[in-house]
Amino acid sequence: MLHFFLTSSPIFAVVALGVAAARLRWVAPQGFVAFAAYAFNLALPALMIGMLSRQPFARSFDPRFFAALLAAGLLVFLAVAALGVTLGRTGLGVGGAYGQAATGGNQAFLGVPLMLALLGERATGPIAMVILAEVGLLMPIGLAFMGLGHRRAGADTRLGAVLARATLLNPIVLGVVVGAALGLLDVRLPGPVDRLFTFLGGSAGPVALFALGGTLAGQRLGDGLRPVLGLVAAKLVIYPAIAWLLLRAAGLGPELVAAGTLLAALPTAAYAFVFAQRFEAAPERVSAAIMLSTLLGAFTFPLTAWLVMP
Repeated sequence: MLHFFLTSSPIFAVVALGVAAARLRWVAPQGFVAFAAYAFNLALPALMIGMLSRQPFARSFDPRFFAALLAAGLLVFLAVAALGVTLGRTGLGVGGAYGQAATGGNQAFLGVPLMLALLGERATGPIAMVILAEVGLLMPIGLAFMGLGHRRAGADTRLGAVLARATLLNPIVLGVVVGAALGLLDVRLPGPVDRLFTFLGGSAGPVALFALGGTLAGQRLGDGLRPVLGLVAAKLVIYPAIAWLLLRAAGLGPELVAAGTLLAALPTAAYAFVFAQRFEAAPERVSAAIMLSTLLGAFTFPLTAWLVMP
């Protein structure tokens, strides 16, 4: 386990540096916003295009992997949403926010650098498939739940515009689609363009992680710790466990099983808070789940890697 902890600890250390820089005011809050915008809109899409364009995506895309991860995500999402509505006596919108917090992993800011550190470019195909499953399918379901719940409260949510911006106009999703298309068509980027994307992509991990730390520095656990702990347990333990079972049942090889399980074991993504806040669906608890899952993920992710890596 020490090997996996040492492999992932520098990545989480950059997050900690971001927290320290924010707390010590080495970087202004607007600076972290700029770092996050650069990583999300430019560096990470360039990284995905560059890596996927060099992959034979027709061979790296495995429908069994995609279906197993999507099924695991749907099971956890619906179970958490249902428990939130029934046991927590919340509305449909909060149930959707809980489901999204339990299944929306931080693929961009944490998943890419962690998986590349563990598996190298072999992780490119699994990363792309999980992004398409979580952002392309699970995220719209969560937004639909929150939008319907909010409309029942009598507010105009413009759900269609939010869905379009979150999926069709998401720069990282666009990067995955463009890179996958180039890989499918066996089209190689011109040398200067490929070097530009490689250069931009090389900055994606450190900048994204530093921005994530600066964002986390302003979050607090707050009240209502019991549902927050439930969301964190669902994200870091239950989701990866179900993913592991379904990936094995699909007959996939050990490396793909490990990759899918680790991608499911990532902490909650920041977009879960953005949408929960927009639709007034328990944003404080979702924010706390993001912070706590990221803190605990520094220990649970290496442990998961030790358990599942071949």
